[in-house]
Amino acid sequence: MRPFAYVDERDVAGAAAAVHAAPGAMFLAGGTTLVDLMRQGVLAPDLLVDVHRLPLGDIELDDRRARIGACVRNAQLAEHPELRARWPVVGEALLSGMSPQLRNMSTVAGNILQRTRCSYYRDGHSPCNKRVPGSGCAAIGGHDRDHAILGAGPRCIAVFPSDLATALAILDAIVYTRRGDGGARRLPFDGFHLAPGDTPERETILDHGELVTHLELPTLAIARCSHYFKVGDRSSYSFALASAAVALDLERGIVRDARIALGGVATRPWRCPDAEQALRGKPAELSSFRAAADVALAGAVAGRHNGFKIDLARHVLVRALTELAARPR
Repeated sequence: MRPFAYVDERDVAGAAAAVHAAPGAMFLAGGTTLVDLMRQGVLAPDLLVDVHRLPLGDIELDDRRARIGACVRNAQLAEHPELRARWPVVGEALLSGMSPQLRNMSTVAGNILQRTRCSYYRDGHSPCNKRVPGSGCAAIGGHDRDHAILGAGPRCIAVFPSDLATALAILDAIVYTRRGDGGARRLPFDGFHLAPGDTPERETILDHGELVTHLELPTLAIARCSHYFKVGDRSSYSFALASAAVALDLERGIVRDARIALGGVATRPWRCPDAEQALRGKPAELSSFRAAADVALAGAVAGRHNGFKIDLARHVLVRALTELAARPR
C-alpha cells in the first residue's frame, strides 16, 4: 500500500475544503469500499479526510419529508420504524444486500457513491476506462456475465451496484452537498449518477471535494405502497443480478400511478418512465405487469454472457409488481 496522509475532520466546511485543495485526496466514512480498493491497489489517495465524526449522523422526520444525514449508518436507516412505514422500499433494499456487519459500518452517502463491482475494474491490472481513462474496457468482449444490459456504451459496461440507490430512484430524493469553495448544492437524485459516455471515470455530477451532507425524501403517498425485490447468486450478502424497486397507487384495481426502477442491469440507477406510463390506467394484473416489463427492457442490449439478464429482469419486475399489488391496503 502506498503511504498516505490522514486527517480526522470534525467540521463540514473544513472537510470539503481539505479534499478540494488536494487533487489526490478522498473522503473516508465507513471505509467498507474504499479500504478494500486501496488494499487491492485500485485506488491510491495521497490524503484521506475522515468524515465519519462530522455532525451528519441524524435522521430528522416531519410531515413533509425525511432528512437523512450522510453519515447515518445503513443499519440505522434500514431499521428506522417510521421510515419503514412511509418508505418501505428503502429498508427492503438495504436488508436485501449487505451483511449485518457491513450495514453497521457503512454509511448512506457511501452506499450511493460506491464503486462498481466489475471484476476488471477491481483486479487493478486489466484495461479499465474507469480506473485508467483511455486504457480500454476488458469487459467488452470478455467475461460479461455480471455486466450491464442497459445504459452501456463503447467505453464501459460496468453495472452500478447499490440497492439503496435503485430504491431512491423512485422516491424523488434530493442530495444536498457542501462544495470545497464554500458553496452548497441541492441535486435531484434523478441525474445524480452519470452514464459512462465518454467519461466513464466520472460516475456522478459531484465535483472533486464536494461532500454529500444529507439526503432528503419528500413525503409521497405512493411511497407507502412500495417494494424492492432482488435476485442474486445467493439469497443473502449478494449483489443483484436483477432487481426492481416499484411503487403503485391503485384505485379499485386500476393503476392510477406507478414508479419503477431497475437495479443490477444498468450502468446507473435505472428509472423506467415509459414502463410507468404503460401501467397507468391499466388493471393491476399479470398481463399489464408483463407488458410494462417488456417496455422497461425494450432497449436492453446483451453481450456474450449476460443475455439471460433480459428475461431475468422481466421476471423480477413482474414479480415485484405482483407481490406489491397483492398487499393489503
